[in-house]
Amino acid sequence: MKLESEAYTDADLNSFLTQQLDRERMVLADRLEKASARLATIAPRIKSGHGEGEWSDHEVLAHIAVLSKYYGVLVHRISSGQVTEVDLLGNTKLRDAAGQQMSEIAPSELLKATLADHARTAKLLRTVEATALRKEVTDAGGGTYSAEFLARYPLINHLEEHVDQLERSLA
Repeated sequence: MKLESEAYTDADLNSFLTQQLDRERMVLADRLEKASARLATIAPRIKSGHGEGEWSDHEVLAHIAVLSKYYGVLVHRISSGQVTEVDLLGNTKLRDAAGQQMSEIAPSELLKATLADHARTAKLLRTVEATALRKEVTDAGGGTYSAEFLARYPLINHLEEHVDQLERSLA
């Protein structure tokens, strides 16, 4: 086996990491599209209404609509260099008020808006330069988050969790 590491430079390593992220952004887009398709299949069975204590299926869908819009826009703004600072905790606290407002919208309309948001974000993931997903924001709480991290965890992983929840509830 030929040893490559002796001639390996920082530029080579950076190129390798960018290639890996380039591949991974397609995987993320696929996951988002699959979760969105699952949601499109089950959401028509969601009935309007509010829960007592726990969120109703309608309220979960409203929450999905809020997180899909917020994190999709945030990933776009970070990857395009429009923002360098964010207050994730502050925005999370605003989430419930936004979710409550969204839960007044019919499930069919929430689904339509959410699927459109997912399509825009999936398109972004498929077309953005991989290096743009490495761009980071500083959080008001002191941490830093890349556009890729926010797409992967609070958007896609969280969406998948709630779609699983709805599938169980509507089974």
